[in-house]
Amino acid sequence: MTTKRGLITDSFKVVKKAKRGGKREKRPTPPQPQREAKSETAGEEELQKLRQFDLDWRFGPCTGISRLQRWERAKLHGLNPPEEIRDLLSQTHTDPDYNQSLWSEYPL
Repeated sequence: MTTKRGLITDSFKVVKKAKRGGKREKRPTPPQPQREAKSETAGEEELQKLRQFDLDWRFGPCTGISRLQRWERAKLHGLNPPEEIRDLLSQTHTDPDYNQSLWSEYPL
């Protein structure tokens, strides 16, 4: 005794979508406004360097400590962190944008 097995699509009603009335005209895309090449200010360039330092795992984790503490820890362990970062941090040690790492706003 063999039973005929149907397809799963046999149990659903076939619904065809109605076609829309005619083809649309293709419109040319408007020209994109040209963006002027922005030269980053000195502060933005400095912050970008510090963000790159935060993302470089060669110098250990950066959560829970300041950038300067991380730099000093890396120096203590002989990881040769960039002197440029230390100079930058010593000049701007009071500004939290410079002092704290990228991840300082996230809870541990």
